[in-house]
Amino acid sequence: MRFTYLESLCDISHFRPLAVAVEKAGFSSFALPDSIMYPKETDSKYPYLSSGDRSFINAPMLDPFILATHMAAYTQTLQFTTFVAKLAVRNPVLVAKTVSSLAALSNNRFRFGVGLSPWPEDFAVCGQPWEKRGDRMSEMIEIVRGLCAGDFFEYHGKFYDFGPIKLNPTPTRPMPILLGGHAEAALRRAVSMGDGWMHAGGDRDDLKSLLDRLQQIRRELGVADKSFEIHVISVDAFTPDGIRRLEDMGVTDVIVGFRNIYDPRSAGQPLAQKLIALEKYAERVILKV
Repeated sequence: MRFTYLESLCDISHFRPLAVAVEKAGFSSFALPDSIMYPKETDSKYPYLSSGDRSFINAPMLDPFILATHMAAYTQTLQFTTFVAKLAVRNPVLVAKTVSSLAALSNNRFRFGVGLSPWPEDFAVCGQPWEKRGDRMSEMIEIVRGLCAGDFFEYHGKFYDFGPIKLNPTPTRPMPILLGGHAEAALRRAVSMGDGWMHAGGDRDDLKSLLDRLQQIRRELGVADKSFEIHVISVDAFTPDGIRRLEDMGVTDVIVGFRNIYDPRSAGQPLAQKLIALEKYAERVILKV
């Protein structure tokens, strides 16, 4: 089992010391959420909270690619995983240039978690159509993967069309692309196009259903024997026995945080308290499995 630390929507000065401490504590990765902007007026709902309230994102949130670059400069082995970057609202060639540069600068310590933004406003302000966003993102994933391979690459799809181009530098080994989302289309896209799937949270029964469906799709597509990462948020991640249960379910990575980032009242949690929490977790869980 690998361990990913999640912190966001907080004092931005915390990230540098947290990255150093997270690496020292034995975590393998730091999860970096993505939010483009916060609209003054919106009817959109957040799909992973029963209330649908999205006001929690009206707080400091750095661009995940810049934040990863910043923290990579102060660490040696820690990886950085977008959780998840809103790929569908961005230009895929520019994204490929950004992530290939980040992967190269960090010595291949970047994992690209991607997904669809649930909010039409993100698409509108970035000049991207809301319609056919899933199909368009599928082409984007192909473009990013192709351009990050290092050779000349051309693409002729329904939404994007360009002749041979090359990026330099690019990662010296393949950059993992992980897909988020709980919908059927998202699960299928993760299996057919990704190196893994990222879970956004929920109860045990929901998680089991999602994992069962992932395995069904993998068997249907004939890739059940292919390496496939599964990153989850679960209360079972907070005990050694729970970690073993998750491993038995096929989970490869757990994502853990030590405050409720959906609760604005927790945003002011002191850095010292965060450092104590992650150190205790390392002692009670990471060192026990």
